[in-house]
Amino acid sequence: MIIAHKIALKPNNKQRTYFAKACGVARLAYNWALDNWQKQYQLHKNNPALPKPTEMSLRRQLNAIKREQFPFMLEVTKCAPQQAIKDLGKAYKNFLDGRAKYPQFRKKGQHDSFYIS
Repeated sequence: MIIAHKIALKPNNKQRTYFAKACGVARLAYNWALDNWQKQYQLHKNNPALPKPTEMSLRRQLNAIKREQFPFMLEVTKCAPQQAIKDLGKAYKNFLDGRAKYPQFRKKGQHDSFYIS
């Protein structure tokens, strides 16, 4: 037997704003990581001595630059961008295993979400 719990959220305006910021940060992190993954993989194809991109290396790169380039990311939980990049790693794994299509960039307003562990 599978049991599920559905919980409806009724956020106030401040909470709604926070959720929107977290969704935006997650989307930005995913799109940033996808763009960098493609660039780094192209560099690896041209020069096999360079390492292949990984989700862990992209998370480290984002953490290194987010204070200077994306200071607004610090306004929301750190889980939002981290999980978005983990989701991208899973999307690439599913693509390479033949279970899914190639990962696409996320668009604002279409299935906006973020994950907190």
